[in-house]
Amino acid sequence: MNALLRNNVTVKGNGQQAILFAHGYGCDQNMWRYITPAFEQEYKVVLFDHVGFGSADTSKYTVDRYSSLQSYAVDVLEICEELELTKVIFVGHSVSAMIGVLASILDPERFSKLVLIGPSPRYINDEDYVGGFSQEDINGLLDTLESDYLSWSQALAPVIMGNADRPELGQELTASFCKSNETVAKDFARITFLSDNRDDLKNLAVEALILQCSEDVIAPLPVGTYMHQQMPKSQLKILKATGHCPNLSAPEETIEAIKEFI
Repeated sequence: MNALLRNNVTVKGNGQQAILFAHGYGCDQNMWRYITPAFEQEYKVVLFDHVGFGSADTSKYTVDRYSSLQSYAVDVLEICEELELTKVIFVGHSVSAMIGVLASILDPERFSKLVLIGPSPRYINDEDYVGGFSQEDINGLLDTLESDYLSWSQALAPVIMGNADRPELGQELTASFCKSNETVAKDFARITFLSDNRDDLKNLAVEALILQCSEDVIAPLPVGTYMHQQMPKSQLKILKATGHCPNLSAPEETIEAIKEFI
């Protein structure tokens, strides 16, 4: 299957160097609409949907094929290969930040820089590591997800978004969650929230920027600090923005931080 069709790839912009944007859980490439216009004059902007989300071809989904975040990293590499992209600037939000890390470890020559927005290598607290959630928290979250996906989406999406004074943002994320393929969304949530990629961080050879929001229940500040300590070629920038989706809630600040780095 052509990866460009499978992942509903969109290419725009006037530049030669590619900047590839990867959306977070329950979202699609439309979540970058406030960000990408700022890069289209100077870069080749590449957008896509993960299988099971947006307009990707969900018929290509199997549990065996998509059993880990590494599987989604392979999709990213296949997109780059089909477009013949090299020295790519990868911008990943939330779980896609870690997918980008894994992709760059698999093929470090393919990427020049990584921008990781709200990343987390592990969501569950562990001894001295603060991920933000207890094992019981995650078990309860996944149990609720399994029993009633729509109610789970309606309850969790506004919490993820934050910015309670701007309810339209939470409503948009809720609507995006509810549009996702329910089977894939359940599987992907389980893979995401139970993942532990801490040991992979030290293997990252590509320069990376960690963009952390000042308040984020999904990826709290200690997570960004931990990642910065573990990644030898990283920078950490704390945004004034709050919530987990600064690409929607604070696009200007997000654009400025990305441009300073690249």
